[in-house]
Amino acid sequence: MASPARVDLDGNPIRPITICMIGAGGFIGSHLCEKLMAETPHKVLAVDVYSDKIKHLLEGPASLPWTDRIHFHRLNIKNDSRLEGLIKMSDLTINLAAICTPADYNTRPLDTIYSNFIDALPVVKYCSENNKRLIHFSTCEVYGKTIGSFLPTDHPMRQDPAYFILKEDASPCIFGPIEKQRWSYACAKQLIERLVYAEGAENGLEFTIVRPFNWIGPRMDFIPGIDGPSEGVPRVLACFSNNLLRHEPLKLVDGGQSQRTFVYIKDAIEAVLLMIENPARANGHIFNVGNPNNEVTVRQLAEMMTEVYSKVSGEPPLEVPTVDVSSKEFYGEGYDDSDKRIPDMTIINRQLGWKPKTSLWDLLESTLTYQHRTYAEAIKQVTSKPLASS
Repeated sequence: MASPARVDLDGNPIRPITICMIGAGGFIGSHLCEKLMAETPHKVLAVDVYSDKIKHLLEGPASLPWTDRIHFHRLNIKNDSRLEGLIKMSDLTINLAAICTPADYNTRPLDTIYSNFIDALPVVKYCSENNKRLIHFSTCEVYGKTIGSFLPTDHPMRQDPAYFILKEDASPCIFGPIEKQRWSYACAKQLIERLVYAEGAENGLEFTIVRPFNWIGPRMDFIPGIDGPSEGVPRVLACFSNNLLRHEPLKLVDGGQSQRTFVYIKDAIEAVLLMIENPARANGHIFNVGNPNNEVTVRQLAEMMTEVYSKVSGEPPLEVPTVDVSSKEFYGEGYDDSDKRIPDMTIINRQLGWKPKTSLWDLLESTLTYQHRTYAEAIKQVTSKPLASS
């Protein structure tokens, strides 16, 4: 019996398309590739400099139904003339490429600006000139600081959602001074958003802009010294995972008082698939994609991760599970941060009917189970090696 035809949110049949996915080998790209291969007929031209996180899709047995639908192209979009050809061959381009680790923003601001603005220019140009649809990944960091953060700490208006809920079509983008180079990332991302929007307004580019709010899950970033540089500093989930795996206290920058919302990668990928397959509803829109119900301080996140990891690993937590460090000590000069990041979900719910489902506890349990299964033995081998004699 033939399976029923897949239809979009308006009941129209979904036709198979070819997607040029730039950054397909990363955290988000690998999960999106899995989703597309398992649940859709779409073809993916996977563009990246690394393919480790999608190796299981590329090297699977020929009997798998997707082996002829995903093709890896190893290239750097900075300087490879093949990029335009791949975009021309596709119906849709998804640009995920970015330097997106806070430790790099103020220590490598030039790389950050080039990666997130200059290197993205050809992608936007080729899509516009060849009349190809673009889904561009931005960041929730474009909002910067909330209006409420500038009010006195005891001011009652700090509790008014109008001063801290972040809305795509209304909230201002408030960054720190130029010497706080941490904002190089947010500023570059905002500028490429404005360029994409202008190409849509002036030249008819079909676009969707995605603003992720802390998507977390398996395969996020790297564990330093295992599948990434020993001196590398990944984002908070991988940093805390690394500490837990090594039985070290979790480092809380400036006391871990910043507040964040977290959404499970598999929930977020459902939202992206809706954007891909419902262009009439998604084109011309900027979408927050997050889970406002999963808000905690970074300190609360550390405490919860410590508890969850003890459960999934069977190991007792440290007697002193956290230690406070200054932002200057952890990130270097020029660091600054936003206070709260709570997304307004009105637009994505209205246009695509999407709502996140997974609680913070459940997504941490799933993620830390993966981290323990993937890395615990490797770290045990590394840490048990005797130091070489001088």
